[in-house]
Amino acid sequence: MRARAVILAGGEGSRLGVLTEKRAKPAVPFAGKYRIIDFTLSNCVNSGISDVMILTQYRPHSLNEHIASGRPWDLDRTFTGGIQIYQPFRGRAATDWYKGTADAITQNLSFVERGAPDLVLVLSGDHIYKMNYGWLIAFHIEKQADVTIATLNVTREEATRMGILATDADQKVTQFVEKPADPPGTLASMGIYVFGRAMLSQVLEEDSRRRDSSHDFGKDIIPRMVTGGMRVFAYPFQGYWVDVGTVEAYWQSQMDLLATPPPLDLNDRAWIVHTRSEERPPVQIVKGATVQDSLITDGCVVSAGSRVERSILSPGVFVGPDAVVRDSVILTDTTIESGARVERSIVDKSVKIGKRARIGARVAKEDGKTEAPENSGITMIGKNAQIPDGSVVPRGSIIHTDVTADSFAPAPRKATSGQATA
Repeated sequence: MRARAVILAGGEGSRLGVLTEKRAKPAVPFAGKYRIIDFTLSNCVNSGISDVMILTQYRPHSLNEHIASGRPWDLDRTFTGGIQIYQPFRGRAATDWYKGTADAITQNLSFVERGAPDLVLVLSGDHIYKMNYGWLIAFHIEKQADVTIATLNVTREEATRMGILATDADQKVTQFVEKPADPPGTLASMGIYVFGRAMLSQVLEEDSRRRDSSHDFGKDIIPRMVTGGMRVFAYPFQGYWVDVGTVEAYWQSQMDLLATPPPLDLNDRAWIVHTRSEERPPVQIVKGATVQDSLITDGCVVSAGSRVERSILSPGVFVGPDAVVRDSVILTDTTIESGARVERSIVDKSVKIGKRARIGARVAKEDGKTEAPENSGITMIGKNAQIPDGSVVPRGSIIHTDVTADSFAPAPRKATSGQATA
């Protein structure tokens, strides 16, 4: 059967803070050399699916530039599928900004149906995982399902943020509750669906006529299919999967990659994660530098006397003499000057951190004896920010994009959570 993948990549991604001030969430860099959407795209091509649609919406420019014609994923095709990117448009029909995941596909349904694919695979562009969609499709066909949902077991805390299912012995879904305050179980939807083309058109057209609908798969389409007696089945997924929709999940999923062995193997040559790579020189690690449990990508320079521990350095990062980078994710072309310390932080592209600056510094309580609760937080530095020499940015603080040195206080002063001093 011929399958077409539709990747939903239009989410605003506001929970990722400064990382999505200038880019769509699926375009956020990940693990040094990748973008988040690379994992879903690579799953498609590694599963033999070469007919891919991407639906974008918010700040799509960097995502469009990254994907372009799809060549890194072997999707620059004309007659055998290939990749197509669609954005919201205004026309004679009732089209506008997408109101939900289902509405996004409804507004592009004529393109989804073009060429009459047998199956439509609905995917998200902001998850980190490896999955052979061929197995998912085979399960769907075997069960003669109207829709198949990829599922995995999560913690009870995570279950409150996800769609939760109950199934019978044959994996048929008997209950579906979206983001329950008191979860009836821990089997969660991954937001991955397989529909027959005709069934997808039917449920979307019915949903579009309902004024009480939020036009979302998890909130509306799937629950109505379950209560309506349709054949809804749950495909059990056993591997590593993360929705990197929050700062904590984004940071932790990259720290996971530094484990031995990592839960997601980026060195698996049987399942390559493809991306658009930049032309950069080899990594330079100068004598006297120390690098431990870290991922260092092309074009990085780690100077004498510096330490990089449990961190990820993206292309072109410069770590100056005697600087320390620990438990952090540093994005492309950031400069960390001599003597600076960066701890438990996410630093966006083209940031300059001045000499002896402290990013993610621990803050003591007023009694000076114990550490404040914000010491467990993650410091965020936005794209192009300029941190002056000697600055102190407390742990858990946020420095927004394009902040200049003039924005900092001229002299050291007592800082509270969310403030920075110079």
